[in-house]
Amino acid sequence: MESLFCPSLILLFSLWVALMSPAHSLNCSTLKLPGGKKQYSNCTELPTLNSTLHFTYDATNSSLSIAFSASPANPNGWIAWAINPTATGMAGSQALIAFKNNGSMVVKTYNISSYSSIVEGKLSFDVWDLEAGAGNDGKMVIYSSLKVPANAEKLNQVWQVGPGVSDGRPMKHEFAKANLASLGELKLVEKVSSGSSSPTPSPSPSPSRQVANNDSGDGSRVREMSAGLWILGLVSLLVLM
Repeated sequence: MESLFCPSLILLFSLWVALMSPAHSLNCSTLKLPGGKKQYSNCTELPTLNSTLHFTYDATNSSLSIAFSASPANPNGWIAWAINPTATGMAGSQALIAFKNNGSMVVKTYNISSYSSIVEGKLSFDVWDLEAGAGNDGKMVIYSSLKVPANAEKLNQVWQVGPGVSDGRPMKHEFAKANLASLGELKLVEKVSSGSSSPTPSPSPSPSRQVANNDSGDGSRVREMSAGLWILGLVSLLVLM
């Protein structure tokens, strides 16, 4: 019995450590927003720059509420999230940029007509409830609600982080691979089966709507990995017995 107990205990402890490892935290639904006060219907882990996007799309009034979270390139740097109505890159995007100003977090709107022109000003769509916050882990977060085109199914989104602010203006970001790849589509609606005639909107918090799953897929892969580890542990335990 003693020879069985020790290997079994070590095996179970190893499985517990594996399940509690940082990889397990990849499930987007478990992430906490720095200073977050709102609840959102969807969450996606963006593929670059250690960033996430929580959002709720309300098709009834064509509004999108978002919380974008990322770590700036430096403690006094900036983070940005944008929609590009006409293209897929940064040029032409309508951006929300957050940074520290005299020790307090602020978020401002920028119409980025080109990579060399970052001008603070009104965006091409309505924006409200602008707010910025920072967490103890160094991450910043942008909160906002904005108007999107009626019946929109997806948007071109861009996100970025930068090193600092000079004279109240964001400094240029790096052009590393992760920075250049920080763009993609944001799906607002969930496709339905071929037997249905229209897509299902990503919901606002309401019991009468279906919740669209916009997780990046890492959460499901982690759950599959966890199940596999438990099965492996159980088989090994039976072999030891």
